[in-house]
Amino acid sequence: MLDYALRRLLLIVPTLLGIMLLNFVIIQTAPGGPVEQMIAKIKGVGGTLESQLSGGNSSAVMSNNQSQSHANDSAESHYRGSRGLDPETVARIEKLYGFDRPAYERFFIMIKNYLSFDFGTSYLRDRSVAELIKEKLPVSISLGLWSTLIIYLISIPMGIRKAVTHGSPFDIWTSAIIIIGYAIPSFLFAIILIVLFAGGNYLDWFPLRGLTSDHFEEMSILGKIADYFWHIALPTLANVIGGFATLTMLTKNSFLDEINKQYVMTARAKGLTDKQVLFNHVFRNAMLIIIAGFPAAFVTLFFSSSLLIEYIFSLDGLGLLGFESVIKRDYPVIFGTLYIFGLIGLLLKLISDLTYVWVDPRIDFEAR
Repeated sequence: MLDYALRRLLLIVPTLLGIMLLNFVIIQTAPGGPVEQMIAKIKGVGGTLESQLSGGNSSAVMSNNQSQSHANDSAESHYRGSRGLDPETVARIEKLYGFDRPAYERFFIMIKNYLSFDFGTSYLRDRSVAELIKEKLPVSISLGLWSTLIIYLISIPMGIRKAVTHGSPFDIWTSAIIIIGYAIPSFLFAIILIVLFAGGNYLDWFPLRGLTSDHFEEMSILGKIADYFWHIALPTLANVIGGFATLTMLTKNSFLDEINKQYVMTARAKGLTDKQVLFNHVFRNAMLIIIAGFPAAFVTLFFSSSLLIEYIFSLDGLGLLGFESVIKRDYPVIFGTLYIFGLIGLLLKLISDLTYVWVDPRIDFEAR
């Protein structure tokens, strides 16, 4: 099994390289990049290039005028909206964002830097991408981790109980709750929670924004813990309502499928109790499909599903950072977060396979 894990770790490198290459090609061919946005800003606001850029950046750009003669001649044809601008100005903008180099050269430089986790500097915020990710990561970790934990703690026991008591009143009324969970998107449920419990039209029990209070640093340890959970309660609940329904039904159907198999009838015929059959035989087989879906569920809750929740509750996390970066074409942040997301997803997939073997030792990925 150790050899299999090492091979999977080595396969992460070409897989991650392919992910980055595919997204690099797609994003580079999309119109409205940082050069076009700077050109539009200059033409819309007026003034010279130096008045639009920060002093440090503009002085670095202006020192390479003569080496850009070829770019100066063709700048008009590269970018829509550049008509009427001095080609030298367009060339300076290209130099500022690194677009004076061919695309393949930019890609290999980016990959080389990413191997040492050097993600460059954000175009929009003029800060290190690594610092931005480090700053926003605790918010997304808090939201994704608590949501995933609560969803699994609720869904798996409920799904097992529904499978064992299929057709009972418990199964029927919990199915009604699950239908509501399917029908209401997490962002809509978040708005309902705000209206009901965060100073909307009814109660004012929970804060509306942020992960901590303004005077958080002045609190005691117990006060900080209480304040943190007070702020994270509604965003987590909004995430949970959208995720528990799917996992509950997946758990129920998986256990129902196993319960109706021949080996379960054989075990019962040998005199084993229902509890022994459930936990000694059915549980191990039925949980495989649930474990298989854990990496996708975690990554989805960790990054994707939290976007609207972060926006609604004013939580400055990775989801909101990535969304703003895509809108503003902040390429260093886009590729930096994509690299981190891809790496975490691939590592979680490996952990999922190793958990397969732990749950059911009969599975041997190495032999396969």
